[in-house]
Amino acid sequence: MDSTIGTRSALVLGATGGIGGEVARQLQAAGWRVRALHRNAAAQPATGWQWQQGDAMQAADVLRAARGTQLIVHAVNPPGYRHWERLVLPMLDHSIAAARSSGARILLPGTVYNYGPDAFPLLCEDAPQHPVTRKGAIRVEMERRLRAAAGDGVRTLVVRAGDFFGPQAANNWFSQALVVPGRPLRGMRNPGRAGIGHQWAYLPDVARTMLQLLEREAALEDFACFHMKGHWDHDGLQMAAAIRRAAGDPALPLRAFPWWLLRAAAPFVTTLREMQEMRYLWQQPLQLDNARLRAVLGEEPHTPWDVAVRDTLQGLGCLPGAPIAQAAGG
Repeated sequence: MDSTIGTRSALVLGATGGIGGEVARQLQAAGWRVRALHRNAAAQPATGWQWQQGDAMQAADVLRAARGTQLIVHAVNPPGYRHWERLVLPMLDHSIAAARSSGARILLPGTVYNYGPDAFPLLCEDAPQHPVTRKGAIRVEMERRLRAAAGDGVRTLVVRAGDFFGPQAANNWFSQALVVPGRPLRGMRNPGRAGIGHQWAYLPDVARTMLQLLEREAALEDFACFHMKGHWDHDGLQMAAAIRRAAGDPALPLRAFPWWLLRAAAPFVTTLREMQEMRYLWQQPLQLDNARLRAVLGEEPHTPWDVAVRDTLQGLGCLPGAPIAQAAGG
């Protein structure tokens, strides 16, 4: 990969989402030329990116937008978890075809959905992938296709991390469960329970890790996969404690998340059904082993708990004087 600042180009699919937008911003700050594909490119705000009119579901659009790029960030997902089984794999196939044509490496933000409880509690990159959810099975198939394409010269980088949080992290457990965006903090709802550890990942740290790995192209395999430690909440209460410190309220109530309500509404609301399906990730400790990542980078980018949580709450409009957060698209 050409390391001359200002000569590298990246295509970002899903640039209006949390991880896609954060990676795009950090790529731009590092001197990359950023293209972003969108179905309504003309209506997108001025970001300094080159907005490209097109649809990730259209192979020709992705192929055209990726021409001359060295990187394709595949961070696009169907909004609200709708129609995953029908949309996700074709969109990935289009990125693979575009990468084969342009010679670009694909960057895929990974998840822990690939894994079932048989691989818990400590996950290394080579742990067996026996998913217990429909979305997890799709994730396994995505990586299978990328591995197969790597044998045909299509390089991929997968970075797995815990649940995202951050000032512009879009929809996630932090903003959909723990707090209510745009409102002062009156309490929190905990999807887990005391004593059960949980893995979080501060979105700017995730993007920073991805960029540092991309700068070490010579050290990456054709199919390279890394795990981030992120922010390990060892007893399921550290995130709540950090929120209390940010709010300046040590007595801020922490209530149980209403899983019963999700179960009742799941048959009628796709997003709630998908959230209910992921409950198993909150019922037992799950931690990612970042030894392979540290072997390449030396240390993992890490923002202290209190800084990361305060900035997240500020961005969500939950602290006094904070702007009202605008939800990002997928």
